[in-house]
Amino acid sequence: MTLNNQTFFSLNNGLKMPAIGLGVLFAKNDGEVERAVVAALKSGYRKIDTASAYQNEEGVGRAIRESGIDRKEIFLATKVWNTDQGYEKTLLAFDQSLKLLQTDYIDLYLVHWPVKSKYKETYHAMEEIYSSGQVKAIGVCNFSTEQLEDLMEHSSIVPAINQVEMHPHLHQKELLKFATDHQIQLEAWRPIMMGEAANIPELITIGTVHQKSPVQIALRWLVQRGVAVIPKSITSQRIYHNFEIFDFELTIEEMRVIEGLNRNRHLGEDLSHIE
Repeated sequence: MTLNNQTFFSLNNGLKMPAIGLGVLFAKNDGEVERAVVAALKSGYRKIDTASAYQNEEGVGRAIRESGIDRKEIFLATKVWNTDQGYEKTLLAFDQSLKLLQTDYIDLYLVHWPVKSKYKETYHAMEEIYSSGQVKAIGVCNFSTEQLEDLMEHSSIVPAINQVEMHPHLHQKELLKFATDHQIQLEAWRPIMMGEAANIPELITIGTVHQKSPVQIALRWLVQRGVAVIPKSITSQRIYHNFEIFDFELTIEEMRVIEGLNRNRHLGEDLSHIE
């Protein structure tokens, strides 16, 4: 689905989510995150992805209010951190996020990492929050296919999202197939490889053909795979630049070239096996 020159994905409960959002990891809660969010919203973004662990939910909420854009037009996502997992603690953590974000509902609430001993009861709390109407969709981050199977076996709501590391050097093909088969939307964090995508020769070559940067090519490749993206930036020009990926399309051959770049290379830390 395309609207206002950007693509939307339909989640498994029918909710429409923008294909691209602004990630705000490391953006400081001292005016920095506010400036980034306002720049994104002015550029056309309508999704903001934060987390309690980022310690900037208050700034994100402030920026959304000050942007002048109707809250209903903005898709807002946040996450419950590892130390806040467990049934009761998750309910409390959600209320705290609502308070800091200065809103009465969240569009998407996610389990940040699969803490082995707690993620099922954490998700049960999220199912209760979903039933209350305070969140429009729930999901997870960094779950393997095995962890997704375990979670779905012990819950009543299939996660709407699995947010994972994905980029030209880490394709996650098996996870993408599993997600597609079970109507779970994948979303890529670190999609431009902390800027490394700018130096990949194949992306540079393809970008020359389309008069786009290699970073834009990496983001477009993911969206054409059916994967949502949340590139992180605090620079207005880069935030705008990252959004300009909906006015061209990669060919089958160009997609194939990028598929050949996979190295199963992780750039981020892996906290998926914590107890």
